[in-house]
Amino acid sequence: MIRTNLCGHDVSMLGFGTMRLPLLADGSIDEAQVQEMFDLAMENGVNYFDTAFPYHGGQSEVLTGRALAKYPRDSWLIASKYPGHQIADSYNPAEIFEEQLKKCGVEYFDFYLLHNVYEKSAKVYMDPQWGILDYFKEQKRLGRIRHLGFSSHGRPDNLREFLDYCGDAMEFCQIQLNYLDWTLQEAAEKYELLTKRNIPIIVMEPVRGGSLAKLSEENEVRLRAARPDESAAGWAFRFLQGLPGVAVVLSGMSNMTQMQENIKTFAERKVLSHDEADLIFEIAESMKNVVPCTACRYCCDGCPMELNIPQLLADYNEIRLFPTINAGMRMEALPEDKRPNACIGCGACAAVCPQNIDIPGHLRDFSEILSKIPSWEQVCRERAEAARRMREGK
Repeated sequence: MIRTNLCGHDVSMLGFGTMRLPLLADGSIDEAQVQEMFDLAMENGVNYFDTAFPYHGGQSEVLTGRALAKYPRDSWLIASKYPGHQIADSYNPAEIFEEQLKKCGVEYFDFYLLHNVYEKSAKVYMDPQWGILDYFKEQKRLGRIRHLGFSSHGRPDNLREFLDYCGDAMEFCQIQLNYLDWTLQEAAEKYELLTKRNIPIIVMEPVRGGSLAKLSEENEVRLRAARPDESAAGWAFRFLQGLPGVAVVLSGMSNMTQMQENIKTFAERKVLSHDEADLIFEIAESMKNVVPCTACRYCCDGCPMELNIPQLLADYNEIRLFPTINAGMRMEALPEDKRPNACIGCGACAAVCPQNIDIPGHLRDFSEILSKIPSWEQVCRERAEAARRMREGK
């Protein structure tokens, strides 16, 4: 198992993310298989386990703690997260933190994260009325948190602003990082920002929710020609193995086969050559099928709504590929008059676009896609209800 250093700890580069645990036919978690997966992980040197308050309706923390309880406490590292992005009166930091310790069956968390810091939730985390940062800094002082950090889906400017606000309180950062998002979601810029500040990186979504684990037949053939024994997922992991500053790569493994394959991939480093890196970036570009905006910003000068059209088109390109909640919540963070549905269809932008892009048409399509994605507030309500039911034993 590849070993790295994270905040002074010897850690496995492969981390077990528990957001996608195996399920039974009735939708409940397959606890027997979960225990087998944890046992296999521990037997093969995996010692970093990541959970969070909302995962699996609150059950992930319980099962993670239960699966690890049979092993000496100093043989594993557990990370969980505070859901400030779902803030409500019932999400008091002290109450939630005490509940999490109890659910996981631990007296302290090795790593604790402020969950999902992005353009909208950052305002909550930095709002003095909630006292979130001060509370968790105090828990760290008391030894109930060994290392404090945060996870982020925000853009680079948001990441920079939050780090500046927190000062040296944030010891590590978890970001979405893979060879597709290197350009699609500005991951390269975020990676550079964190490494320049010497902040260790924990990677989430290394295979983009599975989309990089199974490619088109054409692209699979290209990869096999270069490395006959490497899987598509293996290529994604090898890319990350070559990035200095990446301490842990989380994989949300859902069955024993995925666990076995990932353990094999992380048994040793096999960093991509320059030619191999060029190959996967070519494949990433072929997957995008993007609106060819060059961000020249000619369209912005005459927009009566003063929309940031290049940024909207960049988000549109992403959401066409992956219509997920994460993509939608970035739009919710914008003022209503700066979202794609604020476009009045005047056509002034298209008239000056050097790429002849039908900007009003794409923004209409963007609005239609967004209308079909649940709002983040709706998701938070559902998760809060699931957590309430779990507390009441329903």
